[in-house]
Amino acid sequence: MSRDHGRRAAILLLTAAAFGLLAQLLLYGVGLGLNVPVTIAVALTAGWLARPSTAPALRTADAWLPTAALILAAFVALRGDPTLIALDVLGSLALTGAALASFAGVRVVEQSLDRLAALGRRVIGAAAWGAAEPLETVARSIPPGRTRGNLARATPVLRGLLIAIPLLLVFGLLFSAADAVFSRYAGDFFSWQVDWDSLIGRLITAFIAAWLAGGMLAFISSSRAAGSELAAGAWMGRPRIGTAECLTVLVALNALFAVFVAFQATYLFGGLDTLDASGLTYAEYARRGFFELLAVAFGVAGVILVLEAFVTRRSRWYVAAAVGLVALTLVVLASAYLRLRLYQDAYGWTELRFYVLAAILWLAIGALGTAVALATNRTRWLLHGMIALSVVFGLAFNLIGPVRFIAERNVERAVDPSLVPPDGRTGLDVYYLASLGPDADVVLAEALRRLPAQAARETQNALNLNADALAADRAGQAWQAWNYSRERARALLGAR
Repeated sequence: MSRDHGRRAAILLLTAAAFGLLAQLLLYGVGLGLNVPVTIAVALTAGWLARPSTAPALRTADAWLPTAALILAAFVALRGDPTLIALDVLGSLALTGAALASFAGVRVVEQSLDRLAALGRRVIGAAAWGAAEPLETVARSIPPGRTRGNLARATPVLRGLLIAIPLLLVFGLLFSAADAVFSRYAGDFFSWQVDWDSLIGRLITAFIAAWLAGGMLAFISSSRAAGSELAAGAWMGRPRIGTAECLTVLVALNALFAVFVAFQATYLFGGLDTLDASGLTYAEYARRGFFELLAVAFGVAGVILVLEAFVTRRSRWYVAAAVGLVALTLVVLASAYLRLRLYQDAYGWTELRFYVLAAILWLAIGALGTAVALATNRTRWLLHGMIALSVVFGLAFNLIGPVRFIAERNVERAVDPSLVPPDGRTGLDVYYLASLGPDADVVLAEALRRLPAQAARETQNALNLNADALAADRAGQAWQAWNYSRERARALLGAR
């Protein structure tokens, strides 16, 4: 049995080593592009093949995890938005880890919050422990006598090599002095240039990738990775907060939120004179504070999750107060949305404003789901729903293309000033848009003839700089880093 275990561990080590060599070829010294989906696909394939024969079939609830990981990874090779690419890489890695855990027979999506946290710790620990376990298994499977015999047979050969190497050098020098042709080829052989920085970097990359892969493959192939063994740990013995205390907190927050909502209904939504009340015009009053209101909404989400985790008993009054706070938070989000929309109308779109708007929509959908979960006592699945919603938003971001959307909207404002309110800012912030990456370069290049003369000249200058940067970007020109948006921008800007 130990020999079979050793053979299986040796196969895992060879697979991990091959993955490490492939990872350094795909990832070292090049940009991100085609290499990301290829690496993720290889990792998922290796994980699937490492499943033990006794592992149960992949559950329906977890079947979407590898597909979603591959889709997000594929968008890295399609989009030229640096922020979006970073989100895609992080999301793809997280989903890949979850998918690999599901290959081992663990029920990932169906885990409760405390067991999901325990699973995350186990997966991270397995990757960090790396190839130590299969290395130990291989070492134990080799009989001590055989090890000593192999070393004994190898020792004379090693001693012979130590004697032969200096002799080879001496006779090689003599042959080089005697024959010009032999000397030339010998000189070519010994004049190889080794890029030690690159070699060391590749070796480190390969080792790290192989080490992590060895740990994950060992975790997947181990029969101990059963979902039933995931312990909740100290979470089950967590302290509790009395219902009265929780209700007091909710009532106090509801009172504060109700006062704020009343002011919003009077001044922001109702349009009463804000100059007398705050010294600000309505436009100045309405275009500020959306960041703070967004922080308030996130804070409420945290309060609800904490109270639900630690409350002693969920009484009717407690549930009603919690649902009321969520309803008032929806009004706060509506206020934040109106303020952000007015600000965008006046000053145009930026990446930050786009993602703030997305966060408002994400929170609004989450708030509706929270109200339903509170009313039906299913808040233990609330975090699962928000994670799934985040994946949906991530896919939507890739389909929309935030940078392309931002550039197109700002170009429309520059081409048609009637889209800008009377107190808004006209024109085009060319150098900001040109800093957003290839997706924005494509939009600017295609819109160049429609822009006003001054904006067109500034745009052409900015695109020339970006064309030079793309031409000098050797890391982005490697085949491993192939990216559709980057190549399209390089072709458009090079043609101009």
